[in-house]
Amino acid sequence: MADATFPNPDELQNEGAAASNADHVAGEMMDDQSGQPADGGAPKGEATRTDQEVNDLKDKYLRLAAEFENYKRRTTKERADLFKTANQELMTVLLPVLDDFERAHQHTRDSDDANVVRESISIIYNKLSKALQQKGLQPMETKGGAFDPDLHEAITQIPAPSEELKGKVVDEIEKGYYLGDKVIRHAKVVLGQ
Repeated sequence: MADATFPNPDELQNEGAAASNADHVAGEMMDDQSGQPADGGAPKGEATRTDQEVNDLKDKYLRLAAEFENYKRRTTKERADLFKTANQELMTVLLPVLDDFERAHQHTRDSDDANVVRESISIIYNKLSKALQQKGLQPMETKGGAFDPDLHEAITQIPAPSEELKGKVVDEIEKGYYLGDKVIRHAKVVLGQ
């Protein structure tokens, strides 16, 4: 008799034989020596064809995995390149405005005429506004309109100058802007009470 720590060797032998017979399918004749089916298993031609199909599928899987890795690497590189050059187009549009600022600075440096300075600033402002509008930047129209917390940021409230401006935007401290349909800066406004 064996205890729990030292099993009986005869019992182990019987368990091993039962385990090898567990692989036996009902109705199959067992080969006496090897424990394999007596008919020899699947035909050799069918086994090699199945192995070939498995190998083909493995090859296809490995190729797809490699192709996907190459795709991920390529798109990551393209994204990094895009971030590096994303502002290039905008900067190209703004360079002529910068040139105008330099010319205005050169020509008005020695001038005491305020009208010349004012006129040069006005020309540059208009050119900059047009360049930014071509890139999709649009200013918000807020003054006199209803307050919208999705578009406006209320700085303060003052008594309304007229009855019709109560609860509406009385003054605009800082202009708000859209880029396409998206608000990129909320307008800072003063509300009438």
